[in-house]
Amino acid sequence: MRGSTVATMDEKGRFKVPTDFRRVLEERYGPEFFVTSLTGEKALVYPLPVWEEIEAKLAALPATDPVRQKFLERASYFGAQLRLDGQGRLLMPPILRERAAMTGEVVVSALLDHLEIWNRERFEQRLAQHPFTDDDFRALAERGI
Repeated sequence: MRGSTVATMDEKGRFKVPTDFRRVLEERYGPEFFVTSLTGEKALVYPLPVWEEIEAKLAALPATDPVRQKFLERASYFGAQLRLDGQGRLLMPPILRERAAMTGEVVVSALLDHLEIWNRERFEQRLAQHPFTDDDFRALAERGI
């Protein structure tokens, strides 16, 4: 999956997964997803098998690991396991929808194996506040990209 698109979050908190993304996600992973956030500013939409891989890695860490606990607290607080409805929509968890101001236009970006969703206005502000710099280009070059 590549790219991004603008979608609409309806008044009930549902958004239609863009067709091109949905086709790839359903073919590779099926219709089940885990939607969450770690900061509350954006939604992360993981196909359930991808999320289960993350959970397996977390389960391998000691239960007392403070970073593991912090991650799971936030992922659980904002998260919900969801299934695409017949129209290809997902219902954003209310807590996350409120915190991330998920109403109206949202930006849906493909990030290799999951989607990231932002309130469009907030995302455009973020891009303006955090431009891609020469240092970023150098850091990528050091990583062979």
